[in-house]
Amino acid sequence: MHADDYQADRGRYDSMTYRRCGASGLDLPALSLGLWHNFGDDVPLDRQRAILRRAFDRGVTHFDLANNYGPPYGSAERNFGTIFAQDFKRYRDELILSSKAGYDMWPGPYGQGGGSRKYLLASLDQSLQRMGVDYVDIFYSHRFDDTTPLEETLGALDTAVRQGKALYVGISSYSGERTAEAVRILRELGTPLLIHQPSYSMLNRWVEEDLLDTLGMNGVGCIAFSPLAQGMLTSKYLKGVPEGSRATQGKSLDPKLLTEETLKHLQALNRMAKKRGQTLAQFALSWVLRDQRVTSVLVGASSVEQLDDSLGALDNLDFTDDELKKIDKHAVDAGINLWAKSSNS
Repeated sequence: MHADDYQADRGRYDSMTYRRCGASGLDLPALSLGLWHNFGDDVPLDRQRAILRRAFDRGVTHFDLANNYGPPYGSAERNFGTIFAQDFKRYRDELILSSKAGYDMWPGPYGQGGGSRKYLLASLDQSLQRMGVDYVDIFYSHRFDDTTPLEETLGALDTAVRQGKALYVGISSYSGERTAEAVRILRELGTPLLIHQPSYSMLNRWVEEDLLDTLGMNGVGCIAFSPLAQGMLTSKYLKGVPEGSRATQGKSLDPKLLTEETLKHLQALNRMAKKRGQTLAQFALSWVLRDQRVTSVLVGASSVEQLDDSLGALDNLDFTDDELKKIDKHAVDAGINLWAKSSNS
């Protein structure tokens, strides 16, 4: 594999499912690629390149980043920028690129995250420089910040659009109540809220309380992150915690969450998946997409094979009422919502 020799597959749009994002004019692929993990300096660039090429060849037009994705912070955007310049620059108008700011990023009082105008707009400038692009398609407030007026946070998003540095704006991990406020403020500013990015999976269903209703009523799209519950909804943990897994690396999955009760639920869900001819991961992804208010699901990928498995979920998105009732018995909260504090502020 060499840089500069990539020609995208001519049939890349033949089999992907696209969904309209809320009441906007924008379509997103039902499955989008997130660069939260596997695109930092701890992963060989050739492997990253192979995953990105495969994704685009299969119609995945949306790549989702954030300022502090890595490790180290900023490296996912920088690595993506290197590959973009060599492989994807000619396809820029076929891509949806997103970035976010909200968590700690650089030293000192102005880089510690939150929702200040200073932090958000400076972070966006840094992200554009790392990725080597003039604008992002979507710029997000990565979390609600109760120490900053919401008008200031959302005013910064509005400014990003008016400066031509973002086409659309989004929010992530905001509660239903805060989302309704954001919709109102942004509407008054003249930059409507395009999309919300919440954590959502079979083991983390908080969005069903009121957030999905709020999004649906206001014509806001939804893109779910961690739809595989930080890896729990894969075959990897059906018999416990294997060596080398995310749960052993001190990342986003605490092995204490893999209780005996949770494992029983996972094993039951896995049996249901097999009856549908799906892997557990495919089953979990298609379940999140059962609701038409969900525009897309974000998946990570450590290999081309893992990406292909996730894309297989799109082959079977239909569920019977009986299936959904059986799933509900085992799709129960597993205490994995790391973003609950931000969402409920």
